[in-house]
Amino acid sequence: MPVEGRRRPAWAEVDVAALAHNAAALAALVAPARLCAVVKADGYGHGARTVAPSLLAGGAGLLGVALVDEGIELREDGVEAPILLLAEAQPTALRDAIDARLTLTVGSVRAAQDLVAAGGAAAVPVHVKLDTGMHRQGVAPGDLVTMLAVLADGGVAVGGIWTHFPVADGDSDEARAFTLGQLSTFEAAIAAVRGRLAATVVRHAANTAGALWFPSARLDLVRAGLGVYGCFPHPAMAQVLEAAGVPALRPVLSVKARVVAIRDLPAGARPSYGRRRALAHDAQVATVPVGYADGYPRAMLDGGAEVLIRGRRRPLAGVVTMDQLLVECDGDAEVGDEVVLLGRQGHEEVTADEWARVLGTISWEVLCGLKPRIPKLAVE
Repeated sequence: MPVEGRRRPAWAEVDVAALAHNAAALAALVAPARLCAVVKADGYGHGARTVAPSLLAGGAGLLGVALVDEGIELREDGVEAPILLLAEAQPTALRDAIDARLTLTVGSVRAAQDLVAAGGAAAVPVHVKLDTGMHRQGVAPGDLVTMLAVLADGGVAVGGIWTHFPVADGDSDEARAFTLGQLSTFEAAIAAVRGRLAATVVRHAANTAGALWFPSARLDLVRAGLGVYGCFPHPAMAQVLEAAGVPALRPVLSVKARVVAIRDLPAGARPSYGRRRALAHDAQVATVPVGYADGYPRAMLDGGAEVLIRGRRRPLAGVVTMDQLLVECDGDAEVGDEVVLLGRQGHEEVTADEWARVLGTISWEVLCGLKPRIPKLAVE
């Protein structure tokens, strides 16, 4: 377990009330479909053990994980709700997954054979994953009958069938057409094998983006990841909630620290490694104990990142180092001042989307990039 920096003034706050609110809002939007809150990758960087209870309390009917170990950790914490394993378990992990009562995903004939060979799979729910265009995991439509036969011959009942959308968040006509085509392929594949499936089989296709922009894709279950953490795959998606009369999503994660040192530097001084940037004028430079080892990347400087101190935006004053960063102030900062790197302070806010623009990436990566040595504190 990596060491958390609990003895330094840097921390993350996870708003558990916002988590419950977001789960309730999305559950209301997609009803009568059920909501699966995806908590893989340590709850998208928020801490899976921290977020799971609030998401379930807010209205999620089940949780989604990527790794067998992630599911087992939740079981060890006392989570009794269904937990969907979103990737195939390796043969060596199948027994542990079955013992933990995880809902297993099977996405190939080989995986179906491994599951039957492992024994005991009749005791747990099994969902079949169909590849309709993501091309990462999932059985090809042409092999679906063969897979179902392997499972049936092995006494394994199929409780669900699902697929995954790669461009449901795209705003182009091509992306929309591709997603609708996937949905059509998925529904046709199910219709072709309907006689081999129970009438109660759970169909699911939509992630957060799919659920918001493609209501017909909500089916029986929606797997919401980014949305439950208060972010949108596309900014225009907020309008869907507004039009439906559903409360707006609330950001969940904040990253904060305190100023630990102040320097008064003259114009032309070049703080930090590489002496990359000269101060344009005499300035006060504040040292903040967060760096790239904590998940605040070095590229933040070149991207023009800003932090909040005393409710005002402040630019970085030099390259982000492993454990610290430098901020250019106007002479009014003091040691002990709160610094918001992600989140709200006063009337200003730095969002995960802003980080993503600065870094040339996506908000998913921003949230998942926060390192374990930043302690995550549950707040309401």
